[in-house]
Amino acid sequence: MGFKFTLILTMLLCLVGVGSMKAQGGDKLPDWAVDLAKRVQIDGYAQAGFTYQHTGGLADDDKLNKKDYNTFEMKRVFLVVGAPITDRWFAMFMHDFNGGVVHEYWTSYRFTNNKAFSARIGQFKHAYTIENNMSPTELEAIDVCSEGVTYLAGCGSDRLMGTQYGRDLGLELSGETNDGKFAYKAAVMNGQGINKKDGNSEKDFIGHLEFRPTKELNIVATGQIGRGHAVDRSSYISNIAPGEDYKRNRWSAGLTYKSQTSRLSLRTEYLEGRDKDVTSRGVYATGVLPVAPKLDLVGSYDFFNYNVKEHMDQHKAIFGLQYWFYKRCRIQLQYVYKSASLQDQMMPSGNVSKVFTHNANHAIMCQMQVRIK
Repeated sequence: MGFKFTLILTMLLCLVGVGSMKAQGGDKLPDWAVDLAKRVQIDGYAQAGFTYQHTGGLADDDKLNKKDYNTFEMKRVFLVVGAPITDRWFAMFMHDFNGGVVHEYWTSYRFTNNKAFSARIGQFKHAYTIENNMSPTELEAIDVCSEGVTYLAGCGSDRLMGTQYGRDLGLELSGETNDGKFAYKAAVMNGQGINKKDGNSEKDFIGHLEFRPTKELNIVATGQIGRGHAVDRSSYISNIAPGEDYKRNRWSAGLTYKSQTSRLSLRTEYLEGRDKDVTSRGVYATGVLPVAPKLDLVGSYDFFNYNVKEHMDQHKAIFGLQYWFYKRCRIQLQYVYKSASLQDQMMPSGNVSKVFTHNANHAIMCQMQVRIK
């Protein structure tokens, strides 16, 4: 995999070089080479920073958990390659250098002269929730999505599904009508996540509807029905075993407001999910208030209950600043409060297990983001 990706990257860089030589009036190149170089669109971004974390309720001599923890870390380094094959046919590839994982590879085709009907097949972000369809370079929180989206959309905290980065393999139909006032997505997907075959013979169905009464306001409803195939034991649900197929349904409703004249924005969403006989639900609201030409205040409140029957509820609050020093490049500084978290605990069997605990968690996070486009 590493050799193949290195070869692909080398070819892409050569194409960029070809395009640059042509633009600078170099020797005449074959028409096919010039045409191919023009078609390849390369984008990418990196996010890195520092985190200090303090977890309350822990003894100083706790051997399994750290009361105070700090680290520098490289969070994401993405290469994104797009290729408009024709004015209707498009292909894309996305690779994460930090995790060494291919996140997306798909192709889409627009069947209508307008944007009313297109189809996409491959591996890509599924349409459940508002935030899952946003890039980390657009999201305001340094730790990216809300707790509900992270869990219900399969972005990382649901061990039954594993870390899938909100992506899956499948087929999606989408479009816009009425001058963009209405938009839709309908998909059939494996429901298993990235870079793997389905774990069962049943598929997941995902729907996404948007109504945009104005250019600034967008009202969104999404839903997903299907059956999951557990890859590990959950820290929140005890009666689903690895290898078991279980009901996995979700829905959400929310809205976004984004000013056309400034960076002022607001996003809020209610989410609910059901895994077998366990219900999870939550709500979040995140806003950005510009206070200077390149400086914003960022605030967010997030409530999520991982297991309503077991009262596994968590409150989360974020407050901070972000400074845009160049286009889509920024420096972020945030304080993050959580009322609960998972902690390691020694079980009678001698194994270490993750246990949901209502202990306050405080964090100071700083991050730099650089994006090519």
